[in-house]
Amino acid sequence: MKFWDSSAVVPLLVAEEMTSSVIEFLEQDRSMLVWWGAEVECGSAIARLERDGAFATVDASTAFRRLDTLRNSWNEIAPGDLVRETARRFLRVHDLRAANALQLAAAFVAAEARPASLSFVCMDDRLAQAAHQEGFDVFDRERIKASNQG
Repeated sequence: MKFWDSSAVVPLLVAEEMTSSVIEFLEQDRSMLVWWGAEVECGSAIARLERDGAFATVDASTAFRRLDTLRNSWNEIAPGDLVRETARRFLRVHDLRAANALQLAAAFVAAEARPASLSFVCMDDRLAQAAHQEGFDVFDRERIKASNQG
């Protein structure tokens, strides 16, 4: 099982440069662990594409249906004091925004404070760097592409 940041989930929902690579990567291990706010973050990305005119309404509806399907199969890390406290610490240690600090904190809590025990899938460079610094085995764009070739 791997922890999936929202930035890695979005290419599963909408066509992007990394979509085929991320789908192929997911097929290697379909067990997904996400933070409780991932659904809202992914929904925000879809809605933003629709508002910006990059998506027709029918495409956005399809993406939201994909999100619903995916949500029904993933495992979520619930909010709680430990996630919140860890996220606050990460904000002081890493150059992260609040949602990314919460994502990283959820992964840290899921790994039971042993980040080397959990892989972290992420398309956001800043968050990937913070996860790597915390000790996670990070799968970023390049590593996902490489894992699909081997």
